[in-house]
Amino acid sequence: MDKIYESSDGAMKVLVILGHPRSPSLCSALANAYENGALAAGMEIEKIDLGAIDFDLDVHPVSPRDQPLEPDLERALQLIKWADHITVIYPAWWGVGPARLKGFLDRILLPGFTFRERDDGHFEGLLTGKTAHLITTLDMPAWVYRFIYRAPGHNAMKRSALGFCGITTTRILALGPVKDSEPVQRAQWLEQARGLGFSLRNGASSHIDRVTTKLKAWLKALRLQFYPMTWMAYTVGALGAAAASGDWNLSVYWLGYACLFFLEAATVFTNDWFDYESDRCNRHFGPFTGGSRVLVDKNLSFSELRVGIVMSLMAAAACTGLLMDYLAGNSAVPIVILIMTVLGLGYTAPPLKLAWRGLGELNVAATHSFGVILCGYIFQGGEWNNPFPWLISLPLLLAVMPAIILSAIPDFEADKQAGKRTLAVRLGLGRATLLALALAAAAPLAVIFIKDQPALRGSFQGLLPWVLPHVCLLGFLIYRAWRQQRLCGRIDGLMVASLTYIIWFGWIPLLHLK
Repeated sequence: MDKIYESSDGAMKVLVILGHPRSPSLCSALANAYENGALAAGMEIEKIDLGAIDFDLDVHPVSPRDQPLEPDLERALQLIKWADHITVIYPAWWGVGPARLKGFLDRILLPGFTFRERDDGHFEGLLTGKTAHLITTLDMPAWVYRFIYRAPGHNAMKRSALGFCGITTTRILALGPVKDSEPVQRAQWLEQARGLGFSLRNGASSHIDRVTTKLKAWLKALRLQFYPMTWMAYTVGALGAAAASGDWNLSVYWLGYACLFFLEAATVFTNDWFDYESDRCNRHFGPFTGGSRVLVDKNLSFSELRVGIVMSLMAAAACTGLLMDYLAGNSAVPIVILIMTVLGLGYTAPPLKLAWRGLGELNVAATHSFGVILCGYIFQGGEWNNPFPWLISLPLLLAVMPAIILSAIPDFEADKQAGKRTLAVRLGLGRATLLALALAAAAPLAVIFIKDQPALRGSFQGLLPWVLPHVCLLGFLIYRAWRQQRLCGRIDGLMVASLTYIIWFGWIPLLHLK
């Protein structure tokens, strides 16, 4: 059976599902028009006419997976697996659609095939990469259905059904009112359906949609949620140098931050590239763990990401050149940028692959504390051997370490399977969690020991009343997760607590130095 569903010429494989229970009908004519347009565009077409196939509309067991599929549904399952693009054409009866279409979805969108439930209770669509068009007929103007009734059928199909399974709906064609429509109007609708099918020659999305989707993919790949930490530490270093010398160069400040921004972009892109095997089998990914997943979800290709890495490094190099022009004679500038580049890319890239050797956590903590603070300090004319950047970076390093260690806990199974020797893999989940807690507690202890150093100029004054309650909260959340044996799945709440803990060690010094 599978052989007839193989494409030999690389054409887009399009499955048309006619959801109207009767033929002939306006929906069947629209389906034929859409097919003709798609065929003219060079697509490969298969069709399922729900009114012509035989299946039980009702799910009788608790799970539809436990109900044997009729031969027609077996074929439908194979066609959905085969298709790159799915087009569903149906009348929006009672605002939603025919019972036969609903029964088909109940029977065919099976757990384990179209979606799966993860260990942490969240669901993951398994049909990512596929796209869809919807063509619906209405007995009201399309604007009334959309703006007055809020398009319940479109939302149900686009979000609750297809979207839940990972299929992206790129175009919706709503046609109506049908009841009093003239033949001329129906001919126009048929031409619109044919045109929508023919538009597949340029892909399933419009040009604007493709640009918007690609832009979102790049923003996702950048992982912008982590950049404020870098900016804060960099600014602390820059203000510290300005406080010591009395000089402030705004152009150098923004140029230096642009250099670090592009280096961080190149680093996260490189991480996605070299962590692909680990990310692909990661079942517990979240907003703070498991990478951006732009490669796994096919939002970007390897070649596109390679271009992103090269462009980011070129931009960082350009910023470095401008900085060296501004700061002629300061030999520490190229040295510190070179070290940051090597450590950033070496997090996952060979030959260093620090994250794979149990050194990734220390690498991230060091670059996001000592590294970026030294950059800010040196770029503003400070001397690298001044005690200020080193002293103020120590508590920050200790505060960053717990978040990095904890971020590897949801990735534990995937990293272990891929051979990535993070601290969580090397120490085990229990001991890694205890280490994270110990380091979190060490950060305020370090502040207590060094806060009165003259070189710090009171930068940590007023920090402890904020940090001590937070570290207690962090300890409680870690203990609760450990007691409830929730350290093997997503820990988004714990990650938020550990990441916000870092903010105090940058924000309070920032307030004193501004």
